[in-house]
Amino acid sequence: MIDRTDIGERVQDVYGRTGILRDIDPAWEDPSDPPGGRGQHVVAFISPERGGCQWHADPTTVQRA
Repeated sequence: MIDRTDIGERVQDVYGRTGILRDIDPAWEDPSDPPGGRGQHVVAFISPERGGCQWHADPTTVQRA
């Protein structure tokens, strides 16, 4: 598991993707959830090392690479 002290470090998610941890948001709300049905989740934001689309993951499933 990672935490905020790992920001800027290389990490790997549960699917084997590696990238750089950019941030952890303790109260993220998914904008694709319907209004009134949005819940807050802890989310890690990860960017590919060589550029590309950032993705998010549950920080409990991410580890340092």
